[in-house]
Amino acid sequence: MSSSRMVNLYPLSNYTFGTKEPMYEKDKTVEARFNRMREDFETIGMRRSVEGVLLVHEHNLPHVLLLQLGTTFFKLPCGELAPGESEEDGMLRIVNDTLGREDGIKTDWMVDEVVSNWWRPNFEAPQYPYITAHCSHPKEHKKLFLVTLPEKCLFSVPRNYKLVAAPLFELYDNSAGYGPVIASLPQVLSRFNFIYI
Repeated sequence: MSSSRMVNLYPLSNYTFGTKEPMYEKDKTVEARFNRMREDFETIGMRRSVEGVLLVHEHNLPHVLLLQLGTTFFKLPCGELAPGESEEDGMLRIVNDTLGREDGIKTDWMVDEVVSNWWRPNFEAPQYPYITAHCSHPKEHKKLFLVTLPEKCLFSVPRNYKLVAAPLFELYDNSAGYGPVIASLPQVLSRFNFIYI
């Protein structure tokens, strides 16, 4: 008997895509990002951040929607939580800010369950799906949420990004191309049974 959860996936062709004003990172360089993280850690503690996993299908193969910047950088819709902001509220805010419509019509996406946790032990790039040994004060805790999509909607994509649908088989064992977090998605999503509608 299978205890896997059922998740409905709709075809990529159900969705329409528009553009909106470019969206830029708060920090101009990686060094500036870690400097800001260090300053914030002194005042508010560990950074809490969330990333959204949005799934569609093409030809009954699951695909993850990724934001592409340039030719080689990919990321999930992501951002930091404000002090006191709940994870679900923050995830909805971030997905709406990143991909939501600009005409005031709200998209009916729903923040579902956490699919993985990642920890950053230092003010440096490496992050791990566990708290490393001897790390009593992680600098960032990142949670990846499954964000379920309505049957149809409009995505408004910032002009400096492309929204691409990457098949899970392309992400599998491909941290060189997508980084360790995105490359881990085929494994962490394997506990779901996808229903292709």
